[in-house]
Amino acid sequence: MTTTIYTNNEQVLMGISLQDDTRPEKNNMALHVCENPETIIQNREHLAASIGHSLQDFVCANQTHSATYYKVTAADKGRGTLRADDAIPATDALYTFEPNIVLSSFTADCVPVLFYATDSTLIGAIHSGWQGTVKEISLKTFTHLKEHEHVDLTNVRVQIGTALSQEKFEVDEDVYTKFKTLGYANDWMYFKDATQKYHIDNQQTVKKQCELAGIPAENITIENVCTFKSDSGFSYRQHKQAGRHLSFIVRK
Repeated sequence: MTTTIYTNNEQVLMGISLQDDTRPEKNNMALHVCENPETIIQNREHLAASIGHSLQDFVCANQTHSATYYKVTAADKGRGTLRADDAIPATDALYTFEPNIVLSSFTADCVPVLFYATDSTLIGAIHSGWQGTVKEISLKTFTHLKEHEHVDLTNVRVQIGTALSQEKFEVDEDVYTKFKTLGYANDWMYFKDATQKYHIDNQQTVKKQCELAGIPAENITIENVCTFKSDSGFSYRQHKQAGRHLSFIVRK
C-alpha cells in the first residue's frame, strides 16, 4: 500500500502517500530531498494516476515553516509539480474554492492538516512543523478564512495526518518555552527526568488551534500513526536524509 485515503465521498478525496520499500526512493515525493528528480516525478505521477488525476492538477508550495497562507486558483495548477522553482513561494498553507485542484503538503514528522467545508467548496492543506505551530499557522489560516472568506468554521472538517508522536518528539527547554508561551499547550507537554528532555504533542496542539479558531472538536480527526515508529513513515528525526510524504486534497 502506497497511500492512505482519509476521505473519499461525493465532495472530496483526501489522503497521504506512504513510504514504500517497493517504490523507487521508497516512494519519496519531495524534489528538494531526493537522489534523482526524475524518480520523484515518476512517484508523483503514480500517485496522481492512482487518484484519477493528472500531475498537472496538483499545486505545490515551497514550504519554509512560515505562517503564510495562499489562495490557489486554476491558474496555479501544475506549479511545483515538475520542478521546485515555480512552486508557490515561502508558503505553508494552501486553500481554494475551485474543483479539480489537488492541494499538496509535504511532511516527514511535521503535522499535515487537510480540511474541507461541507457547506461550500472550500478545501485546504496546511504544513505545521513545530515552528509553524508556535507561529500558529493553523489558527491564523482559519481565522483568515472566517474573517475574509466568510467561511462558517462550524461546517469545516479537519483531518490531522500522521506525524511525529509525543513520545518521539523530544526537545530542549528553548522549544518547550515557545510552546508554553502559547498559553494553551501545557496539557500536551511533559518532562522526562531520565533524558532531561521535554516531550510535546504537536498534533494535539494543532487540534487546539483549530478549536480556538472556531472548528468544533468533533469535526477534527487525528491519525495516531507515528512517522518515527511506523514502517510506512518518513521521519527526519530518525533519518536526516528521509524522503517526504505528500498529503493531498481535491474537491470533486
